[in-house]
Amino acid sequence: MMEATVPLLAAWRTDPGLVRSHNEDFVIVYEPESPGDYQLHGPLYIVADGVGGADAGEVASQYASERTLYHYLQSTQFDTRGARLIEAMQSANTDLRRLAVERDDSRRMATTMVAAVIQDDRAFIGNVGDSRAYLWRGGAISQVTRDQSLVARLVEEGALTAEEALRYPYKNVILYSLGSEKRPPIDLFEVELEPGDHLLLCSDGLTRHVSDEEIARIMAGEEPGAAVETMVRLARQRGGEDNITVAIIQYGPHVVGQAAVPEMDAEAATRTIARPRPETQAVYQAAPVVAAAEPHPRMWPLLLALTTIMIVMIFLLWLFIQQTTAI
Repeated sequence: MMEATVPLLAAWRTDPGLVRSHNEDFVIVYEPESPGDYQLHGPLYIVADGVGGADAGEVASQYASERTLYHYLQSTQFDTRGARLIEAMQSANTDLRRLAVERDDSRRMATTMVAAVIQDDRAFIGNVGDSRAYLWRGGAISQVTRDQSLVARLVEEGALTAEEALRYPYKNVILYSLGSEKRPPIDLFEVELEPGDHLLLCSDGLTRHVSDEEIARIMAGEEPGAAVETMVRLARQRGGEDNITVAIIQYGPHVVGQAAVPEMDAEAATRTIARPRPETQAVYQAAPVVAAAEPHPRMWPLLLALTTIMIVMIFLLWLFIQQTTAI
């Protein structure tokens, strides 16, 4: 059975920003050219944000992205493209760890990754780290992925409020990434697409400077090509403190300037297929305060006697020392 296709329009842009001397972000896109390849693989979009410093992050993001695409195209035995994508990301993780050993480099090589593959009227989105995927529909936007970061975990567990999280000093600390462990917990989400929907993949260099509401307004008023340029330019104007990467995938026709709906039912549009998490202890849990126990009322005579004996012994020792010194 041939896969029913809805026209896709995609645009992407990566920029080093204004502070960093090199770009550790990487974006790679696979858009099949033949009907056979479209039926077999579908289009795939990947955004990665490398960590590690120097050239380690730059190498990690590009290498992991290229290996994810390679493994995805080589493997076709999975029931859904979502499962196939997650396994490709895990294989790329293994490849990246092997590369770090071969380079004999003490620097950490790791990268975040968010990837989306289209199958019929569904999008499967894999995510590890704090790069993000959003769904824009009818003028409203919702975050599909969940940040795998320290600050997100603290908010999730109630240790921080959303307002406190905005000022949290360690917002850039991520909990999981490709390259950091043997098999990182990669989340998988499924989005039921409707004509006119847009998917946005981005690194945190965008969301550090541009709010979700601003992203929604830009996507409502501009085609994908112009929208990615506007978002990158806005992030640069506000400091460009990190590398900035944006990819927008438009599913079907888009009406420019479409008015926003009051609120989108993100739960109805998005289904979480897998959010694997290692079992962890709650962090920043306050220890219970235990009051010091009062001495038992009947023990005070014994304590007094012991104290008196100690004083007498100290006094006798002092006398002995004095006599010995005099002799």
